[in-house]
Amino acid sequence: MVPRYSRPDMTAIWAPEERFKIWFEIEAHATDALAELGVVPKEAAAALWAWWATNPKIDVAAIDAIEAVTKHDVIAFLTWVAENVGDEARFMHQGMTSSDVLDTCLAVQLARASDILLADIDALLVVLKRRAEEHKLTPTIGRSHGIHAEPVTFGLKLAEAYAEFARNRERLVAARKDIATCAISGAVGTFANIDPRVEAHVAEKLGLAVEPVSTQVIPRDRHAMFFATLGVIASSIERLAVEIRHLQRTEVLEAEEYFSPGQKGSSAMPHKRNPVLTENLTGLARMIRSAAIPAMENVALWHERDISHSSVERYIAPDATITLDFALARLTGVIDKLLIYPARMEKNLNKMGGLVHSQRVLLALTQAGVSREDSYRLVQRNAMKVWESDGELSLLELLKADPEVTAALSPAEIEEKFDLDYHLKHVDTIFARVFADA
Repeated sequence: MVPRYSRPDMTAIWAPEERFKIWFEIEAHATDALAELGVVPKEAAAALWAWWATNPKIDVAAIDAIEAVTKHDVIAFLTWVAENVGDEARFMHQGMTSSDVLDTCLAVQLARASDILLADIDALLVVLKRRAEEHKLTPTIGRSHGIHAEPVTFGLKLAEAYAEFARNRERLVAARKDIATCAISGAVGTFANIDPRVEAHVAEKLGLAVEPVSTQVIPRDRHAMFFATLGVIASSIERLAVEIRHLQRTEVLEAEEYFSPGQKGSSAMPHKRNPVLTENLTGLARMIRSAAIPAMENVALWHERDISHSSVERYIAPDATITLDFALARLTGVIDKLLIYPARMEKNLNKMGGLVHSQRVLLALTQAGVSREDSYRLVQRNAMKVWESDGELSLLELLKADPEVTAALSPAEIEEKFDLDYHLKHVDTIFARVFADA
């Protein structure tokens, strides 16, 4: 976790104090269930909650000191609680194993992290919708392979991003459900020394589902899917960030990040206004995605359990969720304040002498009886003259002067094929599809 790319609510989920608090709740709820089943005295469960009600401060340093001797984190925690609660604490952890505590805690943390990330996506969707509607009919050039293709609108670019992040939201909802399972099943997951009703009770109290078969650890395919989902969301962040970076290039300059008063772009060149936020998002996306492969490699544990996954998850769980939280918030800010230049979009759209209308002429020629091969040849030979003139020549005028073209199409019919509004006639249809449920 890098403080520079962290926000407090998400960071708090992964703080040692919060982890130990969740551990206590798991143990105390399990002891409650054991007491109701008559396995331990009810006074033991009551003593745990009575101590907790005094709001004891989690002494992380004391627990760490015990662990330095025991070399076992859960035993160190249980020892510290016992030292504070007293004799009744001996009934804690009856029939449980360390993974019951660790895996259930991780499920709680990932579920809570998911809730923050879902709220982040919701905030981004609001901003994307607003800016998309603002520029619904702002014409701009669509590009394929980085080359001018045909007209689109800037609103469509943002509507596309909205649809993508709406899908990501659905993916994260599913991943949250998949990851939010509780395992209190004891050694090798057989419930030999603890009743399954204890697991059900703890799951209900913590807002989790029961893990159908835990083999002592919750199966790591759940975690693999979760972190893969975070990686997909990160890729969507990068895709939009890269689009903005390209649009901010000096020779394009159709949109750019907000440049605040007093901001400096370069230590050497005072004129610079760089896309630093979206470049940063590109880098953060790489780090988030880097968690996906280790999570997948964690799936193949030995037999009923080993701990080769443990060290990996201590890294990737906080790092990936904290970084994605920051990245989503940063992207929301970028889109909210994005500077958009319709006049420059129009200038770029018209830069290449009408080449963007070539397909309409091609289709018109075929409909007028010219073979597709000849139609393509006639349009391309004129288009290449415009291309080689860097847009100084006009495709419209060249076509009107080409006798093979005018033999099939009148000048008026050719001119009609250069109508920009033709390309925008279905924008409303697309918006209705994207924002139908928004």
